[in-house]
Amino acid sequence: MINFRPSFLQILYLIIFIILFAFIIYTPTLIKGPVTLTPKLILEEETFEGCLICILFIISILIFNLYKSEVNKQKEVINKINGEKKKVEERLNDSERYIGIMNVQIQEIKSIFNSINEYPETKDGLKKAFNFFGERVIGIVNSEWVLFRIIDSNTQRTICEHFGTRKGFSYSYPHVSNKMIIEKQPILPFTYVISNPANLNILVSCIMPIDKISNDQHVFIQAIINEITKLFVILNSVYYKKESKIFIEDNPDRE
Repeated sequence: MINFRPSFLQILYLIIFIILFAFIIYTPTLIKGPVTLTPKLILEEETFEGCLICILFIISILIFNLYKSEVNKQKEVINKINGEKKKVEERLNDSERYIGIMNVQIQEIKSIFNSINEYPETKDGLKKAFNFFGERVIGIVNSEWVLFRIIDSNTQRTICEHFGTRKGFSYSYPHVSNKMIIEKQPILPFTYVISNPANLNILVSCIMPIDKISNDQHVFIQAIINEITKLFVILNSVYYKKESKIFIEDNPDRE
């Protein structure tokens, strides 16, 4: 059940209307006999009553128009308040969705950096890391496949790479130029992200079959690429060179 509560303006209008209506009804009773305005101007009772009733009627119309105008103003204020309320609710909902997305992304970041318990010491260990990070990238950007490639910045040759696809699907190997990646040229219809350390002679890239990615997706993929760069550098460090050779892909001439 709706609880209707009249406003102050409605109550005031109702009181004024009742007073005017009472005056109109009781005018014939209040006026008895002709009314003398001046010695030469005398109004008969019926004429004066008619004039007074007409005046009261005009006043009631003016008050009604004033009331209607105020009601319209109040409606505009209410509509404006409702509009502002709707905007605030939409912003609140957007904030809640953004917080939810950020929580998911934080969990994803934790899974990226906490799932590798030990650094790879062999080619198979690095391949497992590639598989893990490839699944993360495919999940983040919702792509069909991902290509990680580590390039020698001096010779522009491929040191090693990993091509991963969505589970249950197979796709043709994409041909992407190392030179274009190093020179940061567009490679349509692909999108790629590269590592940013400037003091290394290698460049790690992540290529995906999509037109563009969001800023948040770029941040996550950049973090993954930097993690791959760190793993590769550790694998090829002086400490591991004592027991194994530098990791080189079987086909180093691929470009």
